[in-house]
Amino acid sequence: MKKILIIEDQPAMRRSLESTLEMEGFQVMLAEDGRTGLELALSAKPDLILCDVMMPGLGGHGVLQVLRADPRTVHLPFIFLTARADKRDVRTGMNLGADDYLTKPVAKSDLLAAISSRLQRAEVQERRLDEERGEFKLDFSSPILLENLGLSPREAEVLLWVAQGKSNGDIAGILGLSEFTVKRHMSAIFDALGVGSRNAAMLRALESLSKKRE
Repeated sequence: MKKILIIEDQPAMRRSLESTLEMEGFQVMLAEDGRTGLELALSAKPDLILCDVMMPGLGGHGVLQVLRADPRTVHLPFIFLTARADKRDVRTGMNLGADDYLTKPVAKSDLLAAISSRLQRAEVQERRLDEERGEFKLDFSSPILLENLGLSPREAEVLLWVAQGKSNGDIAGILGLSEFTVKRHMSAIFDALGVGSRNAAMLRALESLSKKRE
């Protein structure tokens, strides 16, 4: 049973999310503020976190910043829930490492689809990391290595985020581009790499970003 941590300061919203997720078979943990949520995230090891952005004291951005700086939670799926979703707010969250951004009130179907997608992606990434831990480590610190594949600096930057499991929408928010522009860059990347799918491009990127352990 997958464990989901909800960090939300509004009691009615907490109860609604808890009821929805429990009916879908998830084990739910609740936190009414960012500080409590952060402590639970580090101690209870949830499979995914749903977190409000605007909360008294430690807000959602602060929670995520701490989690992404900790090796134990750096890859933990994290979805923001917010009543406001202007482009600057979304970009801030995505730059901190959020996996998705949902605007409240969120439809049940959209919530469950986002959770399912992020959990599946996390499982794929974990399997890949398990394979890489044996002999190689991945370096996501810079897109420069990807330019050696014949990509422009911007194309390499886009592919770097693809290699980390980000969607076109995520990448658009992170880099301040339109989703159409990201799709255009992806088309150019496919042509440069001689591949026909996103997964194939991701694998080529991971190969280039892999470094042998010494």
